[in-house]
Amino acid sequence: MKNARGHIRGKANHLVQIVLLGGVTGLFAGIVVTLYNALVELCEEFSVHYYGFFRDRPAFIPLLFAALFLGGIVIGGVLRVLPAIRGSGFAQTEGATRGLLRFRWYRELTGMFAASLFTVFMGLAAGAEGPSVFIGGACGYGVSDVFRSDPLARRYQITSGACAGLSVALNAPLTGIIFAYEEAHKRFTPEVFVCSFSSVVFAVAVRNLLHAAMHLPVAPFFGGFSFPAAAGVLSELLFCVYAFGASAVVALAAVGFYYAVFWMRKLFARINFWKGMGKFILPFLLAGVCGLLTAGAMGGGRGLIESLSASGGGIRVFGAPLWVSVAVVLLLRFVVGAVNLGSDLPCCASVPMLAMGACIGKLLSLLFVKIGLDPALTDRLIVLCMVTFFMTVVKAPVTGILMTVELTWDFSFLLPAVVCAAAGYLIGGIFHTQPLYDKLLDEILEEREAHAEKLTVRLRVGARAAGRRIREILWPFTALVTELLRGDEVILPKGDTSLEAGDVLVIEGKPDDREEYLSALSVLGEPIETTSAPPAPPPEAPPAE
Repeated sequence: MKNARGHIRGKANHLVQIVLLGGVTGLFAGIVVTLYNALVELCEEFSVHYYGFFRDRPAFIPLLFAALFLGGIVIGGVLRVLPAIRGSGFAQTEGATRGLLRFRWYRELTGMFAASLFTVFMGLAAGAEGPSVFIGGACGYGVSDVFRSDPLARRYQITSGACAGLSVALNAPLTGIIFAYEEAHKRFTPEVFVCSFSSVVFAVAVRNLLHAAMHLPVAPFFGGFSFPAAAGVLSELLFCVYAFGASAVVALAAVGFYYAVFWMRKLFARINFWKGMGKFILPFLLAGVCGLLTAGAMGGGRGLIESLSASGGGIRVFGAPLWVSVAVVLLLRFVVGAVNLGSDLPCCASVPMLAMGACIGKLLSLLFVKIGLDPALTDRLIVLCMVTFFMTVVKAPVTGILMTVELTWDFSFLLPAVVCAAAGYLIGGIFHTQPLYDKLLDEILEEREAHAEKLTVRLRVGARAAGRRIREILWPFTALVTELLRGDEVILPKGDTSLEAGDVLVIEGKPDDREEYLSALSVLGEPIETTSAPPAPPPEAPPAE
């Protein structure tokens, strides 16, 4: 009884510690990410204005492209020094939450902050959500350093910071919490819930206070949409038919975007001039061309999405009809989005992907209205197309559905959103797509894993793991429990196998950082024996014929 009480008290103290540190992380991340997003909006607004200046004065356009050329070289140099900030930020942060990657948080936080702001300032189609997640995760790593947290607690704090960053960027607290389960850890544990919940609450509260102090609106991310009820049951059923057909079209376009991204990644991997820095010139020059054609191809796409709503007034490219203008913007964003992700620029594609879905939804709504769709329901159709595009590429159904609902603050189309997300998930599966950010993370880890040694650790279970099932424990990534010894009994471990104090576990893994890996295991018990095997040699090339 005494041991049971001590075990319960220890778990309670552990959860309290996670809550407190999650709150501190939420405060820190809330301040930094709120200021970052405010600066992103200013940079995006300024870039639209100065691109308008060059549009009106073509004689100065060579100066713009000279600046873009230099900007590509600058970003290439920064990424050569800080390779961890390449890409959207989602993949790296997920790797850190799983114990795969490490942050030099103070360098990489400031590097991502400055580099991603620079890409927005130069007019690239770049969102703030991925860098916000990365910056939030780096804030969590910094808090863990200040409080000298153990490796497992550090992963919880990185998770809490990443959730806070996403919640602040989108003003979507539930999305931030669900992100911890569906994307960061891909499983539910009480600790993950506690750390994400506590940090998100504090971060969103800080965001709203700072917005009030800076006289910024505290409103839904997409507040211009309206969702009136359908005029009767028949109209609602007819809308569901239109929505399902639209979701199939959008999902096919999203599959095309997915494969375009990885085709671009293979192409950019072959560009090595100026020690790899030269490949970043192309995205900058392309952004200049697209920005001069239309402001709709610039920035994250929030303003574009708002303009596509029924009350938004639409968008025009050189006075062309609405459907032509939307099609041109869609094509430009498709190409630019694939190039940005393919080149590993420090910018996010989440809201840009929503913008592509919104463009397709607008085109389909214009068509469907001509064949019978109620014009009052077009905003609902556009939002459903947004969630379908995002879901098909990212394959995070719960996060995608909740995100879209929270961005509009309207639950009236929740059921159709679930159906459309399922359609996107199914079509993505037919074409064998993988979750975008997981595949990007796999690419980062492939080379490291090829050079990692295999460690086998015999671990005696301690108080931290005793009384818990194997699947409830946040193991270091790549750690696999292959054998459980309980006295003279040998047990084949499963996810629901409960551990007891004194059990001996045989754990195999291929860690990137040996000391970090062993330190994380020592929190769960006492390592008795550690053996290692060198990495397997690369396969020999077949002899030339």
